[in-house]
Amino acid sequence: MTNTSGDAYPLADTMTTTVAAHDGATVLTVAGEVDLATAPALENAIEAILSGKPAALIIDLTAVSFLASAGMATLVAAHQRAGTTTAIAVVAEGPATSRQLKMTSLDQVFALHSTLDAALEALRQS
Repeated sequence: MTNTSGDAYPLADTMTTTVAAHDGATVLTVAGEVDLATAPALENAIEAILSGKPAALIIDLTAVSFLASAGMATLVAAHQRAGTTTAIAVVAEGPATSRQLKMTSLDQVFALHSTLDAALEALRQS
């Protein structure tokens, strides 16, 4: 494979996060690639939210195109950090995200939903 871009090291900032409030839950929307280079930024975003002790945190991965083991480890750490204070749900659909979470049984660790609406509805019922 030949790299024709002239860029031997592509930029590591291939992930973005945004935070919004929805129906009493804090929603962290993640887009792009979550890998070894970007997982620390995701961890920082989650840490900043959890420090405010929200009742619920929904991590929306539907716009994530690649989820590496470093990203999955960050999700597990967030779940452990939240403890009983904050309910955590993950929104993931498709081969880049939900497939890995199910294959590694992480869907048994935290609530996994295919849409943000489904996650919000589950939180309302709990």
